[in-house]
Amino acid sequence: MSTAKSELYTTIKKQAESILDGEYDLVANLANLSAIVFNQLEDVNWAGFYLYKEQQLVLGPFQGQVACIRIPMGKGVCGTAATSRKTQVVDDVHDFAGHIACDAASNSEIVVPIIIDDKLLGVLDIDSPVFARFDDEDKQGLEQLIMVLSDHYEGRL
Repeated sequence: MSTAKSELYTTIKKQAESILDGEYDLVANLANLSAIVFNQLEDVNWAGFYLYKEQQLVLGPFQGQVACIRIPMGKGVCGTAATSRKTQVVDDVHDFAGHIACDAASNSEIVVPIIIDDKLLGVLDIDSPVFARFDDEDKQGLEQLIMVLSDHYEGRL
């Protein structure tokens, strides 16, 4: 990871650990984590969570413009990440088959699945108006952030 991104994600991770310390209200924690990501990352126009409920993804805490409320499993970048349980990095969402356009200003996206106790909790979804905004360093840093969240709730949900 480049020094600048490495330091940024180290800061984000420390902020997340501090916020989560001793607090187990999921909605409150996800709201604060979405605010951290939205405010710390450059060139981001949406950052938030979709939670797995009723065999689909349902909008959770987020920062940004109004968003799609329900996403079917396997549909769009979020549904693909949730179904595959693998992070999706999309340089151009307009080229992604089945992309769900909630905000016309978004051009690239990264979605990290959240797995706790081997169960899908949901996904972290981040959009950018910049094409190819997210790279392997972002993927690694955001997966580490989600690992902090997953470790915090292990055995508690």
